[in-house]
Amino acid sequence: MTHLTTHILDAATGTPAAGVEVTLAAQRAGLHKTTMAEGVTDADGRLALGPELLDAGDYTLTFRTGAYFAAQGVESFYPFVTVTFTVEVADDGTSRHYHVPLLLSPFAYSTYRGS
Repeated sequence: MTHLTTHILDAATGTPAAGVEVTLAAQRAGLHKTTMAEGVTDADGRLALGPELLDAGDYTLTFRTGAYFAAQGVESFYPFVTVTFTVEVADDGTSRHYHVPLLLSPFAYSTYRGS
């Protein structure tokens, strides 16, 4: 299984958000980001990204929410949603699976540490 997964639910319609472009980037030295993977959510609003194991550090997931809503003809406020999170690695080199869900509507969003 890929080390990082996401799932997007369109809270306004109560359906999975299919076709959302997502970018995973490593946060390095201040605001500099290194893109690690890109993908598009499937029909169930799900996507697995990145390598099998992420190094310890800070990462961002950027969701192209404006393009998603524009494709549906829906006005929205956030063109992108960027979620920044920290990956921890144990002394033995292992770490947990990371799941970062996004609940999305045209004018609001929320996220949490999933399992």
